Amino acid sequence: MRVLVTGHLGYIGTNLVPMLLDRNHDVFGLDSDLYESSNFGSPPVEIPQMKKDIRDVAIADLRGFDAIVHLAGLSNDPLGDLNPDLTYEINHQASVGLAKQAMLAGVPRFLFSSSCSIYGAAGDDMLDESAVFNPVTPYGHSKELVERDVSRMASPDFSPTFLRNATAYGVSPRLRFDLVLNNMVAWAATTGQVYLKSDGTPWRPIVHIADISRAFIAALEAPRELVHNQAFNVGVTSDNYRISELAEIVAEVVPGSRIEYAPGGGPDKRTYRVSCDKILRMLPGFQPEWNARLGALELYEAYRNAGLRQEDFEGPRYKRIAHIQELVNTGRLSPSLRWTQPEEVWSEGYLLHGKPVR
Repeated sequence: MRVLVTGHLGYIGTNLVPMLLDRNHDVFGLDSDLYESSNFGSPPVEIPQMKKDIRDVAIADLRGFDAIVHLAGLSNDPLGDLNPDLTYEINHQASVGLAKQAMLAGVPRFLFSSSCSIYGAAGDDMLDESAVFNPVTPYGHSKELVERDVSRMASPDFSPTFLRNATAYGVSPRLRFDLVLNNMVAWAATTGQVYLKSDGTPWRPIVHIADISRAFIAALEAPRELVHNQAFNVGVTSDNYRISELAEIVAEVVPGSRIEYAPGGGPDKRTYRVSCDKILRMLPGFQPEWNARLGALELYEAYRNAGLRQEDFEGPRYKRIAHIQELVNTGRLSPSLRWTQPEEVWSEGYLLHGKPVR
């Protein structure tokens, strides 16, 4: 399959691309590369790519593809809170616009990276894909709006699929420390403390980025009728944890570490448990391999081998909202999160008007 991955230079995309290549897909990328200075370990795999904001994508950019995997966007709740209007512009309007352009370009499959954040404040109930949405952040609400609008575009010629990822974790060439397990292990590895900023009671489903990638590949390779206009919670049902339970796992994995609660830390209003039985039942190609303990071990070993220091993970390089704010404050990004010296760059091999760029 000829596949375009938007956001291919991000946290998940840099993991997904080599896995798609291993499956012999013809993979292209589209990304504005906001996190070009956030490399951790080996650099991202190079593929034919276009450096472009998803708000500016044209039909001609999309012709010739069999599928689009849409990962690009503002990537978490705090970043979405930075500017709610921009969150809706980029995560909602630009995503729907991309789907419309894809449909007009004749791209038959569109896989959208949604989020379990759409369930929001849900208490202790176990939620499947039919659950009522209750997002509590602009980020979560933007995902809900994309699912609503793009699902209405489904037709015999255009098949959207919505993958609602649990909270991600794991090592990536574009690492993030603003994710719960990644952050806990970093605190423990560098300070000896598993530091909790809430009271530890909220529920959170988690999933390794390699298993997220496996889910996208399984949906991409599944017969169309199985995934047409379907939503899937992505993860493993047994990997719903209270934050305090994750802290206990990290304290067991990282030698000499102990759990510390921030003074005055209250409950996080985001709390939800999700059932991931549907994806395992309907997509037998999805075979997850990770759990929280294995992920914590992987992270600890990667941090130790890299000589990670507290100033590395507490600084802006690997935290999305702090990184974006630094780019804006230094004038490299405009307040609308566009490069102040924009450039559209097609690497050799990228398709334009259905033909390779040379």
